Amino acid sequence: MRLLFALLAIALLFGCNSSKKETLETRPFTNDLIHESSPYLLQHAHNPVNWKPYGEAALQQAKKEKKLIVISIGYAACHWCHVMEHESFEDSTVAAVMNKNFISVKVDREERPDVDQTYINAVQLMTGSAGWPLNVVTLPDGRPVWGGTYFRKNDWLNALEQIQEAYNNEPEKLIAYANRLEEGIKSMDLVHLNTEDVDFAKYPTSEIVKNLSQNFDAKNGGFKGAPKFMMPNNLEFLFRQAFTENDKKLLEFVTLTLDKMAYGGLYDQLGGGFARYSTDEKWHVPHFEKMLYDNAQLVSLYSNAYLVTKNPLYKEVVEETLDFVAREMTNKEGGFYSSLDADSKTKEGKLEEGAFYVFTSEELQAQLKDDFNIFKEYYNVNSYGKWENNHYVLIRKKSDAEIETEFGLTSEALQQKKKSWKTTLLTYRNKRPKPRLDDKTLTSWNGLMLKGYVDAYKAFGKEEYLDAALKNAAFISEKQFQKNGALFHNYKNGKSSINGFLEDYAFSIEAFIELYQVTLDEKWLKLSKKMADYTKSNFFDEEKHMFYFTSKEDDAIVTRNFEYRDNVIPASNSVMAKNLFLLSKYFEETGFDEISHQMLKNISVEIEQYPSGFSNWLDLLSNFQNNFYEVVIAGENALEKVNEFNKHYLPNIIIAGSKGESNGPLFENRYTPDATLIYVCVNNACKLPVEDTKIAIESLKN
Repeated sequence: MRLLFALLAIALLFGCNSSKKETLETRPFTNDLIHESSPYLLQHAHNPVNWKPYGEAALQQAKKEKKLIVISIGYAACHWCHVMEHESFEDSTVAAVMNKNFISVKVDREERPDVDQTYINAVQLMTGSAGWPLNVVTLPDGRPVWGGTYFRKNDWLNALEQIQEAYNNEPEKLIAYANRLEEGIKSMDLVHLNTEDVDFAKYPTSEIVKNLSQNFDAKNGGFKGAPKFMMPNNLEFLFRQAFTENDKKLLEFVTLTLDKMAYGGLYDQLGGGFARYSTDEKWHVPHFEKMLYDNAQLVSLYSNAYLVTKNPLYKEVVEETLDFVAREMTNKEGGFYSSLDADSKTKEGKLEEGAFYVFTSEELQAQLKDDFNIFKEYYNVNSYGKWENNHYVLIRKKSDAEIETEFGLTSEALQQKKKSWKTTLLTYRNKRPKPRLDDKTLTSWNGLMLKGYVDAYKAFGKEEYLDAALKNAAFISEKQFQKNGALFHNYKNGKSSINGFLEDYAFSIEAFIELYQVTLDEKWLKLSKKMADYTKSNFFDEEKHMFYFTSKEDDAIVTRNFEYRDNVIPASNSVMAKNLFLLSKYFEETGFDEISHQMLKNISVEIEQYPSGFSNWLDLLSNFQNNFYEVVIAGENALEKVNEFNKHYLPNIIIAGSKGESNGPLFENRYTPDATLIYVCVNNACKLPVEDTKIAIESLKN
């Protein structure tokens, strides 16, 4: 229906009809993707389409040859991207049409989120929805005139032929449409300076949460409907709100969601780690790709939830997920890879979604033998867990305690069985062809994973988590920093080539602030400040008091935009606003607090209209609505006392610490050589210092 509407719109707008196919000229095969490093681009490097990477060279060629451009955007783990590649881009007839009439450009959306966002906005305007693969036709200057997502081969050919005929016969209509669409794109993601007074103390947060709760799934957790996305930053805010307001009902909803996700097929019950989303309401059948950014945020979320609930399930999830990350997603330099594909090869050598992860009952019985009866009850190898083609996606319904009672097992015996099951089945599973790995490293996602390791270290105190965090921080600071103070966005095989976007700075700053608070090593705090200064100089709009997604040093694609709506990943502007709020506590007279406050004001009206898209902003709002404490620890045993603080969920504090004399603004006249003192302050107004951590933590509740 969408395609028919799109083709009809072209016909009505441009007055063109399908024409007879011309004899297609043949040209030398010049697919330039073979020189790229992105795994997604390399997947297309042997297509008969003459693909070009996105860049000035492709645009200049289009202008010189006066050709329309096909811009096709996807990512390595995208299932439907692979389907369209096989059906269309590997087809010689399709390639001949594209090679004759168009300059064809392939884009890895993860490498070039700026390109992706521009054309996502365009397709949203044209069709009302967008996704991946994203396919757009543009004028030679890159301005879009038509687009959509996945197309079958014949539909794709018909669309291209009609667009080309319109360009040949009435190019002025295409240009006029491009002009109108350009204005529409420029009007999206615009933020206006809010000069009204906003009293954040009276902001209706409780009412917003109440309205959100109308869409809670009380049976399965998460939000009603399917597909079900995990949305970790939504859950982080709701968890903080439940904790701060002592809202037991809200806390029960969040923990129900965490339990159900951990029990679901969405979670890899054998190898750890979460898939991107569930296709059904009960978190059973995942879209099998595993993304670094999901797992990074979920490690933080489950670690924080453990601090409050002490639920051993959450500890298990964090440990297994980090085992997965260390085993499958980490390079020798401490950087983290991007994703694992949803597709892998079957025994017959055919790429199939989920083939690596699912089992038949016969396979499981053959591997587990006498333990199969308990296993099948634990993981629902029955009608509840059945997927398709007699395969099962492992899913839980019962707690360990219920299984122990049902089968007369001790806790120790069940845990031993679980360990044995997982070892046996992982060994068996690992003999299968593995999903393809996207082994590029993105600075922004690495920042998220670095924070995840820090949060896990705070919750569980495992030194290997801190070691992984420090190794990754060294990787970012040594490999991704340029001489002029800028960050690179990408890294692979020793090379970085794309300038950083706001998300790279935002997530790196956030992670380095967190790392400082567990190590008290000032270099991470100073690096955070240095990056914040750079973003203010190169990304900040002084008029609107928001940060552009791209640096002023880089060319705009149609227009520069502000990314400010939270999604599966928090918006780069919301993360920057939180960073500036925290940095203003460490560094006086930076103006960071005023910027953070104004950014929140700018967004405040829209938050009420669509709160689920602004959960990270709501988390920042909580800092203004309640007391926010500076905890300053000075003395020889500062690090030990920091570790004691980190065993508690304390979302409304920053920690600063020093073992000796320090000239930092938070440490003036606070060091004494014969004691380690803890100062609990609000806006630099401090209570009397104490030595007992328990007393200091208790004072945070007053």
